[in-house]
Amino acid sequence: MRIEIICTGDEVLTGKIVNTNFSYMAQKLEDFGLSVCWGTIVGDDREELLAAFRQSGGRADAVIVNGGLGPTVDDLSQEIAARAAGVDLALNEGWLVRMEDFFRRRNRVMSANNRKQAMLPTTADILDNPIGTACGFALDIGKARFFFTPGVPRELRRMLEEQIIPRLLARSGVATTIYLKRFHSYGLGESHVDQLLTGVEDLVSDGSVKLGFRTHYPQIETKLTVRGADMDDIGRKLAPVEEEVRKRLGNFILGEDDQTLEGVVLGALAERDGSLGQIAARIAHLPGAEKVFRRGLVSRDPAEIAADLGLDGALIAGELSREAAEAVAQAVRRETGATHALAVLIEIDDGPDRIDFGGSIHLAIASEHDTESRRSRIYGGRDWVRLGAVELGLDCLRRYLQGLPVTERTDFERV
Repeated sequence: MRIEIICTGDEVLTGKIVNTNFSYMAQKLEDFGLSVCWGTIVGDDREELLAAFRQSGGRADAVIVNGGLGPTVDDLSQEIAARAAGVDLALNEGWLVRMEDFFRRRNRVMSANNRKQAMLPTTADILDNPIGTACGFALDIGKARFFFTPGVPRELRRMLEEQIIPRLLARSGVATTIYLKRFHSYGLGESHVDQLLTGVEDLVSDGSVKLGFRTHYPQIETKLTVRGADMDDIGRKLAPVEEEVRKRLGNFILGEDDQTLEGVVLGALAERDGSLGQIAARIAHLPGAEKVFRRGLVSRDPAEIAADLGLDGALIAGELSREAAEAVAQAVRRETGATHALAVLIEIDDGPDRIDFGGSIHLAIASEHDTESRRSRIYGGRDWVRLGAVELGLDCLRRYLQGLPVTERTDFERV
């Protein structure tokens, strides 16, 4: 199936807003084995929109149009869809009643221009929008089936997942039961992961398992898209493949599916009735963190950290070290009464970002039983080093809590 996505709006075309809707739709469709062949952005211009709809209707099998379903004068999708399909617009009384009820239940008065949102092409089938007033709809233009969606991200996402993807799968003629299995890893580069997983798809001989990757530094997401007759069939196909992925990636897998690194750490601490003394931004906002997270201490000056913790300033003055990180972690644990403390000390190179710019990271994890530490050198710009240091710290804490080696080397560091 050849799919095209058309995103509309002057604000998108001129770059005034980032087009996150396109990236979400393309990734979500890919997860279900539906590849996008074209992506088009068109401004709020009647003739340009009409030309785009006609072009897409001649080359694609399915087209998703995003935006232009609002009540204002520059919302043109219904009007141009009707012109492109050669049909009239008509008031959909059912949707008008839905909108009136929507406003009434919120103690708001519906403006007269909202009535425009219930004007639909006469051949259109409604795509329900249970959380907004923009009425999605589908109709044929040329040889393609068009799906018109609201620009509001949460409304788009629900409509895409609940209504459009099932319709696309049915039209594609492929098995409609598709499952996406995800593995999140830290410490291995994309090419390394690809090399390690060579041939895992061949464990299922009918080609119904597809391997894919998504890189978002510092993590790699490994995806297994599985097609089957039903979930039992998918389970049988997936079992040997996911077992092999876990075997080959080993300790570098930090979580699966909707798990996050910070969530895994938080869960491991909660299981032990533990509490944490360092690195706040990734953990403190999570549900249940109030039972685990004790304190976060951030400073650009090591002397301030020493003074706050009652340490000898000379210990962390000058060049930082693993011993300094250990002393900080132990002091934090004593100061807060936490069961575990994580200290991450970073020395950033001087000067502007450049190809050999980097930072030295000294981290330590202290518990009532022992203290483990390591040193790492990460190259890249300041943001790259900062992201790498946070990820390394949390991943080492995960490993410590799971009884895995803390000092195992990653692809992103140098000695």
